[in-house]
Amino acid sequence: MFDREIYVSRRRTLLEKMSAGTENNGIAIFLGNAEAPQNYRGNDYKFRQDSSFLYYWGIDEPGFAAILDLDSGDECIFGDDVDIDDIIWMGPQESVASKAARVGANISAPYAEFDKAVLKAKSQGRKIHFLPASRYYNTLKLSLLFGISPEAVRTVAAMDAPVAGGMLSHASEELVKAVISMRLIKQDCEIEEIDKACEIGYLMHTAARNACRPGVPEQEIVGQMEGVTISRGWGVSFATILSQHGETLHNHRHDGIITPGNLLVIDAGAESNTHYASDFTRTLPCGGKFTPKQRDVYDIVADCNELAFHLARPGVTYRDVHIQVAVRMLEGLKSLGLVTGSPEDMAAEGIAGLFMPHGLGHNMGIDVHDMEDLGEDFVGYDEDQTRSPQLGLGSLRMARRLRPGHVITDEPGIYFVPALISKWKAEGADKGMVNYSRLEAEYLDFGGIRLEDDLLITADGCRRLGPHRLPIAADDVEAAMAE
Repeated sequence: MFDREIYVSRRRTLLEKMSAGTENNGIAIFLGNAEAPQNYRGNDYKFRQDSSFLYYWGIDEPGFAAILDLDSGDECIFGDDVDIDDIIWMGPQESVASKAARVGANISAPYAEFDKAVLKAKSQGRKIHFLPASRYYNTLKLSLLFGISPEAVRTVAAMDAPVAGGMLSHASEELVKAVISMRLIKQDCEIEEIDKACEIGYLMHTAARNACRPGVPEQEIVGQMEGVTISRGWGVSFATILSQHGETLHNHRHDGIITPGNLLVIDAGAESNTHYASDFTRTLPCGGKFTPKQRDVYDIVADCNELAFHLARPGVTYRDVHIQVAVRMLEGLKSLGLVTGSPEDMAAEGIAGLFMPHGLGHNMGIDVHDMEDLGEDFVGYDEDQTRSPQLGLGSLRMARRLRPGHVITDEPGIYFVPALISKWKAEGADKGMVNYSRLEAEYLDFGGIRLEDDLLITADGCRRLGPHRLPIAADDVEAAMAE
């Protein structure tokens, strides 16, 4: 939890954004997350608070909700004080009123009063703004409360959408855009926490590299990595990707044995105790040394990672950075005889998508893919941008014009996906620019390579987050594995 004034200031700014120069603005409601049982009540998944509730209200416990009155400015946090049964199992607990006061909210009420307050506002014909729900409990709660479908609860309505009886029939675009405008630009206190998460991420990846030896089960490496995150922070920021089948971008199977000659892709991150995230990817040679063919491809990806770092600065769109990285990647692949033609022309035709079918990066913050529960296009695209239909570029999650305070990932990759190569060849999707004979003869069993760092956009460029950077140059990776 940050200082009280951080939360007070955030809510004040949100109020100003939502009510500037207008009347009858209604209320904005925020649901914290509830406990989620793994298989029976009392045996719950590890609790993780809703990130927007954390951002504005700071309380990192289940069973809370809040209302910000956009006309009066009144704030109320709803939650239940413990009874003797709770005390027996959990010990004495701070009162809800005390918790609310610590984040600058002077009014609190029992949780059951939340529904009553919302229904009262609805009966008065007031607008009720809410964010799209991601957890099922909150989705169903809002669905029942407002008499709309669960799908509508997860869908954002346009700001000029018709309002029935004061109630938006979907989540509020106005509130979504206001929240995104604030959370996109990180405060100093947030950057400090992200740096902490990146240091934990550095340590978890170092543990993985040290454990990557022939004959070691992948599961054992994952266990050592995730132990680091729990011993120093909240835990992992997403399900760990560790695989010798790097051509599968999000491979969560850990049932392999480290085998010399393979490449091990490790995409993993940590959360600090305040839930700010890191997200790093490194690709290791399982025998400690890259083969010449592996090094050729690896060096192209490392060069692309470095290029993105040097291009990312205020005023530049990350979409343009992605495209320039695609051109550089195609130059490298052309030098290997895998593609033919002008790299610029190939990039314009979307040929890079065959080898990198994902975007260059995404926003990061309290969520590892920050705020994507609020709508990926709202978060990642400016008003004058539209998503490309091309494979790869069309999957770019962060395309915006960069501003100081943006935190983004820089994660180029090259993958040889046999099924995708076969599909493109059959459909002629490459327009004669791909050398399928060489791909099929030499690269179908290659796998994939991804290299990822986390960047903070500064006033005159960017910096990599975290006090230490994981080895990335091929020689440095081999030297670190030999230690």
